[in-house]
Amino acid sequence: MGGPGDPPEGTPEGAPGGGEDEYRSVVFDESFVRAARLQEYSALERMADHAPAVRRRPPLHRGLSRQALVLVLLIAVAFGTAIYMGVRNPYQSSVTRRAVDPLRMTVVPLAPQGLVPGLADSEALFAHSPAAQFRVGAKGIPLPPARRTAHFSDSQVVTALITAKEYLVRSSLYPEVLTGQEVQPVRGLIDPGQLDQFDESFSQPAADGRHAATGWLVRFDPARTELADRRIRVQGTLTAVETDSATLEVTAEHTFVYAVRPAGTGAKEQVSLFTVRRELLFRFDREDLRTRQTQLVSATVQAGPLSCAEDSTNHLRPLMAGQTARAGGPAGTDPYADGTAVGLCGVLAAGSEPKV
Repeated sequence: MGGPGDPPEGTPEGAPGGGEDEYRSVVFDESFVRAARLQEYSALERMADHAPAVRRRPPLHRGLSRQALVLVLLIAVAFGTAIYMGVRNPYQSSVTRRAVDPLRMTVVPLAPQGLVPGLADSEALFAHSPAAQFRVGAKGIPLPPARRTAHFSDSQVVTALITAKEYLVRSSLYPEVLTGQEVQPVRGLIDPGQLDQFDESFSQPAADGRHAATGWLVRFDPARTELADRRIRVQGTLTAVETDSATLEVTAEHTFVYAVRPAGTGAKEQVSLFTVRRELLFRFDREDLRTRQTQLVSATVQAGPLSCAEDSTNHLRPLMAGQTARAGGPAGTDPYADGTAVGLCGVLAAGSEPKV
């Protein structure tokens, strides 16, 4: 029986919901309509005589539209222009790093006036010397309070001071540097513009005010000298100033006192003290601050007890306990020759030696 709303004979074939609807699965969605190649004319178009009921639609264009192509082209042109302006920046020359000046150095041997004093105990020797109150190692290189300058921040000033201190530690306190085994710890802190000069100072040392290895660092002749005590006494100061809007300079003035004895003798020989006074001027531009490297502008080194007759350009050769300075002095200097440096030698004041 049919339902209450159904016709008595059932739903007629072809009526909605009746029979087997063979078109039930056909769905004319929007994409199907848009894809149709035929389009019905409007009413006005069909008023003309013999006008067909439908017309063929133009084929759809695949790919990007003209507006999209124009937009892509504009983006490409803008990107290319940005790259070009970055490479060919008209203001780039104003920030180009200035040339790095070579290091100017002076190494002055200090000859003792008599016998070099010595003791078997390095602690007792230090206690009877002007270095009795010096601090040990890097503690003797304290950092001063850092204050910003007109063109450099607090952190940049601190970076310059820390880099200068690190240079002093590596070049004056590292045992492998002092014994002549290594130079790389110091070389790694040098601005690339001075590396050629640095390397030449060790491959071809010369007393020309430019290429003395002992102007860059402290090192002893390992065949003649060894450290009797690795607790090196240090005292000095660091000062940072701004010299112009692109440059910071740090001045370091420190005295290093080493306990030394003849190489290979062990505790059999007495210990003597060897003093090195280093005055270094460091320069930093913003690139140096970024890489934590430095340019050395000048280095003045006074060291003793040394014999003025000894060559101190490549190694320092301290006079040991009980020795005296050999007769003679620096090699003669020709004042008429160009490019020669004047040999210097000083006298070690008696008050700078231990009272034993």
